Amino acid sequence: MSKIDLNSDLGESFGAYQMGRDDQVLASVSSANVACGFHAGDPMVMVKTVKLAAQQGVAVGAHPGYPDLVGFGRRAMKCSPEEVYCDCLYQIGAIDGACRAQGIELQHVKPHGAMYNTAAKDLDMALAIAQAVKDIRPNLILMGLAGSLFERAAEQLGIPFASEAFADRAYMADGSLVPRTMKGAVIHDGQEAARQVISMVTTGKIKAIDGTEISMKPHSICLHGDTPEAVEMAATVRRMLAEQGVEITNLKEVLDL
Repeated sequence: MSKIDLNSDLGESFGAYQMGRDDQVLASVSSANVACGFHAGDPMVMVKTVKLAAQQGVAVGAHPGYPDLVGFGRRAMKCSPEEVYCDCLYQIGAIDGACRAQGIELQHVKPHGAMYNTAAKDLDMALAIAQAVKDIRPNLILMGLAGSLFERAAEQLGIPFASEAFADRAYMADGSLVPRTMKGAVIHDGQEAARQVISMVTTGKIKAIDGTEISMKPHSICLHGDTPEAVEMAATVRRMLAEQGVEITNLKEVLDL
């Protein structure tokens, strides 16, 4: 039987600002990437989200990003590798502490937004993030875009790596994500997203936005928690995977760690 992890970016509310329906999304995923306060989230939201995940048996990952609340971490910033390392160390430590308080172990680290996209193509940035992951705990899993430089960085530093693909995002012919500024970058139909995921998991191939067939065999599938259709899409993807005989489980099970 095939195994796959379903993850979602959660804990993105802060102060009086509310985003997403985290409690409902958690019912369909096996891993939660919790915002660490730089691009979204705050201490109370972090602790609440980790607690909700723990109660539902969902594994927790840190979701560090650039210090950019206004831009939701999706704007590129000219940060040095040293800055990225320190920012990630700080943010991962915050979620690690929240996990310890709930009696669970932090499972993975997945960078957010512009930091994720930059490091996928910049080895120095990927190494900075991977070093922060390793320095927190060497058995922490680094999650990054399938076929990107995240994998090389993890291998170079000797830490576990999980390749990620996206249910609700379209792909370019080179395997990178279609920029959000382009039409068709985000998939809003749950059935279409589920078909893309099933193709990834069962055949290892999907169609890029230009029709090119590309290889894609991820360990984890991301379902964004900040879209209006997030809850319904997560439930649809999970149901249709189950119908194909695919087991939904956490990253440690998928990676056999």
